[in-house]
Amino acid sequence: MMRAWILPILLVACGLLAAGALVGKGSPGAAVALLLPLVLLAGLNSPLAFPRSVGAAEAQRRSAADGRPVVYWRPGCAYCLRLRIRLGRGAHRLHWVDIWRDPSGAAAVRAFNGDDETVPTVVVAGRPHVNPDVEWVRTQAAARPRD
Repeated sequence: MMRAWILPILLVACGLLAAGALVGKGSPGAAVALLLPLVLLAGLNSPLAFPRSVGAAEAQRRSAADGRPVVYWRPGCAYCLRLRIRLGRGAHRLHWVDIWRDPSGAAAVRAFNGDDETVPTVVVAGRPHVNPDVEWVRTQAAARPRD
């Protein structure tokens, strides 16, 4: 769990240190201008930017019941973040598994990808797709029945 927060914490800590130095030099405006983008970047790279993750077993059970794709992801992954942002509100129609929080999710991704933890890995109807096109994922999510 803590590993997912290392990058966001480092971004905020470095921003606070640099902003503190700028305030000490009498530049509060520059401090705010430096700190705000770093806090935004930290938020985007944190687990908070993603829908609530579930365990791999629960995601597989839910996917079998409702047909929705399962997305294996990890915080700090630029490709996962790009997928999440481009899906917009449709991201909540998928089942998200944080492989850093769920060892069985990480094991599933390694099994799909020849012992590599390559994410995002999207599983649709039992078939894995590594870093798929966002439009394809959107159509797969839309094609599945709603609950």
